Amino acid sequence: MRPPENLIQVLNSARRPVVVGHVNPDVDALGAMLALARAMPTPDAAIVLPDTALNQKLQFLLDLSGSVPIADGGRIAGADTVIVLDTAGTNRVSSAGTWAALADKFVVNIDHHITNADFGRINWVVAGASSTCELVYCLIAAASWPLDAVTASLLYAGVYADTAAFSLPNAGGETFDAAAALVRAGADVERVGTRLCRSQEQQEFDLIRTVYHNTRLAADGRIAYSTLTHDEIIAAGCTPQDIDDQVSIPRSLSGIKIAILFSEGEPGLIRINLRGEAGTAILPLARELGGGGHTFSAGVRIRGDMDTVVNRVLNEAVSELADRTG
Repeated sequence: MRPPENLIQVLNSARRPVVVGHVNPDVDALGAMLALARAMPTPDAAIVLPDTALNQKLQFLLDLSGSVPIADGGRIAGADTVIVLDTAGTNRVSSAGTWAALADKFVVNIDHHITNADFGRINWVVAGASSTCELVYCLIAAASWPLDAVTASLLYAGVYADTAAFSLPNAGGETFDAAAALVRAGADVERVGTRLCRSQEQQEFDLIRTVYHNTRLAADGRIAYSTLTHDEIIAAGCTPQDIDDQVSIPRSLSGIKIAILFSEGEPGLIRINLRGEAGTAILPLARELGGGGHTFSAGVRIRGDMDTVVNRVLNEAVSELADRTG
């Protein structure tokens, strides 16, 4: 999983780089962004955050990272290199002015989505990697950049989150090697584990309670799904950005093949998180619906009312399972 030499050369020579992620950053995306900005040789690296509020779970990464600069429009315009992390396509890039603000820049694309469109001038896309944080660790090691305890903690958080605590098929031998190296470099395992798993704010807890309450089974127990309307998200004291890994709740039911979370981030726009269990590839279903992602973890957004979207997606999911068993 060694990065290409020209990638290291470009990043070593960058003087005013900006690091960008996707429009709904998760732990892996933000951890990778902050870690890369901290590790690069130039002191003038900055990151881009979305205009909307961050997921409440991510604030600890910003607190942990110290004073990594956050790029504004002017900083982006003056960047000599833009590194886009954990983002499968240009339509998902988070920056002021979206992709149009970056299209004429020297773009480096580092990602682990199998559906990545190779939109950079340099593309390092490793679909078999557990996470973008694992790739950034490999980059730091190959480039011989310093790896302090803070940077190691940021990367460990992304690896931990994207592998569901090293419990998913994407956690291979190289992933455990990377995690061990990060721990040896000083990654704060307790702090990361506590914040990601054992320190929910009341509003986060209330949101999860609603997901549990709304969880249902379909297709003779092979599909588990839950719903969150816009009103339910707001009533819990949360924002659409707080929808992250709550799909793990229907996913936790025994014997399922597909887990789905439908969340209405804004009225009339339903985000669908899809997860495959027991070797069930979920990416074909996501593509059929117009989305993308990973083999066992994917998603899509569909406009419409909740009931209509749920019925459509469930019908497609049932058909997908029937095709595989028929």
